Amino acid sequence: MPIQKTVEQGECISSIGDEHGFFWSTIWNHADNADLKQLRKDPNALLEGDLVVIPDKTIKEESCATEKTHKFKKKGTPAKIKIRLMLDDEPRKNEPYKLNIDGKWVKDGKTDGNGYVECSIPAGAKQGELRVGSGNDLQIFQLGLGTLDPADTESGAEDRLIGLGYGVNGDISAALKAFQEKEALTVSGDLDDATIAKLKEKYGQ
Repeated sequence: MPIQKTVEQGECISSIGDEHGFFWSTIWNHADNADLKQLRKDPNALLEGDLVVIPDKTIKEESCATEKTHKFKKKGTPAKIKIRLMLDDEPRKNEPYKLNIDGKWVKDGKTDGNGYVECSIPAGAKQGELRVGSGNDLQIFQLGLGTLDPADTESGAEDRLIGLGYGVNGDISAALKAFQEKEALTVSGDLDDATIAKLKEKYGQ
């Protein structure tokens, strides 16, 4: 029988699917999760306490010759991490970097012409470290994977504002006002629909 899972902090559909042996899309697009999908929109931004239905597995049978060895390959859908590095609203292009995921160095190179770092990672990855630059210019960023709350929550908005370079310092209203002014929105300090949409847009870029 299908089971209901309560989402914990740091979990997303990719990690839940990996834990239970499903493609993330199988769970996200399942009819029993339609309300959750409509509410959250983004499979990688769930809120602690959300309920996710884990469906029954479908048994698949294959015809094979007896008394022979057969190989079956497990399919997987790795998640992807995509980070854009900016400085004074300009992309930090062609900067050397090293990316560590769950204690393993998985990629090194240079940011592309738009300042992006992009890499496939395990769906169940929990944390990472991004090192950018070298010598005295080295910067180290700690990454919490799957920890981003939905944009329409205060915690989710705060994390996106910090990621976009706005200092929150315990006063999200001031940070929202600065963001709204810069993006030519109504400056209210409130997390209204227009601000949420713009946060999603700018953070997604």
